[in-house]
Amino acid sequence: MNLLKKLSLAVCLAFFAVPSLAQETVPDYSNRILTPPAPTTPRINGPKIYGARPKSDFLFKIPCTGQKPIHFEASGLPKGLTLDPVSGIISGRARKAGSYLVKLRATNSLGSYERELRIEIGDKIALTPPMGWNSWNCWGNSVSQEKVMSSARAMLEKGLADYGWAYINIDDGWQGVRGGKFGGIQPNKKFPDMKGLAQWLHARGLKLGIYSGPWSGTYAGHIGSSCPNADGTYPWVEAGIVDSVYKVDRSRMKRDSVWFFGEYSFARQDAQQWADWGVDYLKYDWNNNDPWWLKDMRQALLATGRDIVYSISNSSKVVLGPVLRENAECWRTTGDIRDTWESIVKIGFGGQDRWAGFKAPGNWPDADMLVVGKVGWGPKTHWTKLTADEQFTHITLWSILSSPLLIGCDMAELDDFTISLLCNSEVIDVNQDPLGIQGVKQYGDQTYATYVKPLEDGTLAVAMFNLSDQPKKIGFIPHAMGLIGEQHLRDLWRCQDIGTVAVKERWETEVAPHGVVFLKVSPGLTGEKLKGFYR
Repeated sequence: MNLLKKLSLAVCLAFFAVPSLAQETVPDYSNRILTPPAPTTPRINGPKIYGARPKSDFLFKIPCTGQKPIHFEASGLPKGLTLDPVSGIISGRARKAGSYLVKLRATNSLGSYERELRIEIGDKIALTPPMGWNSWNCWGNSVSQEKVMSSARAMLEKGLADYGWAYINIDDGWQGVRGGKFGGIQPNKKFPDMKGLAQWLHARGLKLGIYSGPWSGTYAGHIGSSCPNADGTYPWVEAGIVDSVYKVDRSRMKRDSVWFFGEYSFARQDAQQWADWGVDYLKYDWNNNDPWWLKDMRQALLATGRDIVYSISNSSKVVLGPVLRENAECWRTTGDIRDTWESIVKIGFGGQDRWAGFKAPGNWPDADMLVVGKVGWGPKTHWTKLTADEQFTHITLWSILSSPLLIGCDMAELDDFTISLLCNSEVIDVNQDPLGIQGVKQYGDQTYATYVKPLEDGTLAVAMFNLSDQPKKIGFIPHAMGLIGEQHLRDLWRCQDIGTVAVKERWETEVAPHGVVFLKVSPGLTGEKLKGFYR
């Protein structure tokens, strides 16, 4: 190649490289970080209540920030459970049902911190909304064991596990063909050691989630938990109409041609296989979520003797609410979320209130995954299209709704702003409040919405959302919310007190377009005996 051609090639490469590099630039939201750094002294975060069934494998990592190393202690643990004082992982099998008030203590060279954890050993699990990561909104069908482990490492190294983020959930794309000692779905070549992956996660206090559905084929075109043949073989697989990872070859067969209920259920075989691997969470995906197939997998999971959170997807309808509450820990209330303001408004503000009556510890209507950070539905990713204010609204709304919190981005590429959104202990506390009440809209119109959520300590979480494209003054009067007496206001995103308001005084502030102000109002409802006139 002569010099002129080399120069021409270099210029062309440079020309085409510039836009690519520009697209990969991290949005600079450094001046929008509101969450203060965690103190160097220990602070225990995350849920204050945790549930497990008697004699089931128990795994709880005490979420704790502070300068490492940290030494952990726990008094009052149920018999059968032990604490590793170095890792802070509580494990074992609780022998008897009951309610146990456990005193946790974390100590480093700079100080110590104590907090109570109520462990409920009984029929219910997932007593607070699950917090973790799911592969779909990042990797889509290109998910692999390597990418999953990368996200798990990032959850640990970037400190998210210190705030209660625990689940590492594999979505569609892991499935191969049936086999093994149970006749369950075996992983394809992208997941060479599923049991080893579970053990690796558990050793670090994290939990493994997996994906399937009751159709013969899943949404992405892998085999599901029912089958048209009694021997567990699938006609399109036997005919070779699949690619190298056993996904339907869409050039030869439509994906939706496998979206049917097979005559034979393999729920028990699959559940046994997942329990043997050590799976902790199942996303079970189809539409409509009919009762028979919902209950079929529920019974299969219970029969394994392992605590596996059962999460139904997608677009569940309120008419099915009683069946979902009886048979599932989580259920998706919507179709798939996208990283746009329109999607956040439609999903978050457009229909969650109807589920408030079904939400309680162990039952979590799910507004879908978090679309912050770098998303893309695989294999290419991009930084979320949501503005900084829209991301504050997204996390605040999911928090006050008590929705499961499942991160959908590439965890290895988390920037400081996204970390600050996901690692705010006071915002997480609202989501993880032990009462499990869903916040609902108290006031609002097409331009704004004020949501209120009662908390276990009698205080209120109040979120004031500006849905308009212009700055807007939004406020409230404590007395109109049913409160009595002067109230103290705390900005949850900034983790700081901002003043007081008299009971009949209107407090208001300017809220940015598509933004939010998130407050804790205390003492809220005190229960004190009243004297005199309080009208």
